[in-house]
Amino acid sequence: MKSKLFFLLLSLLFYHYANAQTAPGFRELLDSAMVRDADLKAQLIKNKLTVLDQHKLKDAYLPTLEASGMAGYLNATARVISPELNLQPFLTIPEGKYNNNINVSGFSGIAKADAKMLLYAGGKIKQLNKALDEKRQSENILLEKTADDVATVISRAYDQLALVHQSKKVLDEAKRRLDANRKTADKALGYGLITPYDHKKIELAQATLDAKVAEYEGKKELLLTQLEVLTDISKERLRLIEPVLTAVVLPTPQKTIEQRAEIRALDHGISASGYKIKAEQTWWIPKVQLQASAYYIGLYGSRVKSSDNIIPPIPAIGYPGRKLDWRPTNLNILPLLTAGVGFKWEIFDGREGKHAIETARIDRELLQNQKYDALRKLTLNQANNQSNYDIANAQIALKQKEKELANNALVQAEKEFRYGMSKSTELIAAENDLESAELEYQNAIFNQRRAAIEVMRSTQELDINKLY
Repeated sequence: MKSKLFFLLLSLLFYHYANAQTAPGFRELLDSAMVRDADLKAQLIKNKLTVLDQHKLKDAYLPTLEASGMAGYLNATARVISPELNLQPFLTIPEGKYNNNINVSGFSGIAKADAKMLLYAGGKIKQLNKALDEKRQSENILLEKTADDVATVISRAYDQLALVHQSKKVLDEAKRRLDANRKTADKALGYGLITPYDHKKIELAQATLDAKVAEYEGKKELLLTQLEVLTDISKERLRLIEPVLTAVVLPTPQKTIEQRAEIRALDHGISASGYKIKAEQTWWIPKVQLQASAYYIGLYGSRVKSSDNIIPPIPAIGYPGRKLDWRPTNLNILPLLTAGVGFKWEIFDGREGKHAIETARIDRELLQNQKYDALRKLTLNQANNQSNYDIANAQIALKQKEKELANNALVQAEKEFRYGMSKSTELIAAENDLESAELEYQNAIFNQRRAAIEVMRSTQELDINKLY
């Protein structure tokens, strides 16, 4: 058992060591950036609110139970005016003879439990649930656009790193040639074939080249920092990347502008607004609810008394009359139950329902206008991206030709300088022309790749596998 555990730990250590010594591929960079992108995380968190709203709608049909209670002191007085009473010959009481105040006092306690359950909401909840489902699909589609944005950012940084890497190779090659020409210049200076001024020109060209190398090293460090921030991959591994810029050959588009994430998201938004209109149109339909209640009412240490006689005097028999003064130990009403089905029908709601319907319709019109505007702009954007891609391809062919001409010119200038037929300024000019042509060629490839990515994004067909 110990030997197996030791082997497992050794394997894990070897894996981490090997992983730390290998350069991350573009797919690893992209996956790491996707996990850490703040905009993508924010969208996913916002999507949870829509899912929560759907759960809240489904829970609207669940029963609710509420309990409440109250304890306190009760003191209530009621005035009773005696009616006419005629019991001849014993008793005759005219109406209003006695104005009696009946007082009830004591400590009271009330407890109540209510249960409610929605049975029918007029179809509003069903329509709102469909609207939320369309909204959720719209939000999920927009995640595709955000993912494409992240891929574009990482792709640009990766290609910029490749451009810096290729530029460094160009400068290293130029430095090698200048070092060889410096040796030729040293010999020519010793033989008196060139002046010290011409020799200094070679030294100045070398110093200028060293400054360019330092500049490109600074750019490389900045790009490595950017990739480290975006992907959380250490610079030690990022330094191992040696990307190469190659032109992209675009496949034939399989999708149209209508299949862009923005358009599909707007389509679902328009559908959601349609369901919202239907939901608001149910304002006049009666809503049905099941309701049940249970009460307990208690009165403790109570006293019920009257201010005047409740039984008037009867002179015929010598009865003096009597006031009410009752002190029950407690009074309780339990259980007091009610249960039934009730409905609510808003026959006239002050036009609130109509205004809500009009608001929902205006929201749908706004979304339809947004889709119309988006289609026009995206169509123009696609044509512009295709034009840029065609121009970028033509630029690659042009820069390739310029590089070949500059290389031939440098070969001729080196021969002439070697045999003392030209000055160092002509050699340096030819060297600068070749260096510039090679750098411009690499920039042309970089620009072509950017244009190709934008063409693919025009129809939501960004395929990383076709780029790396």
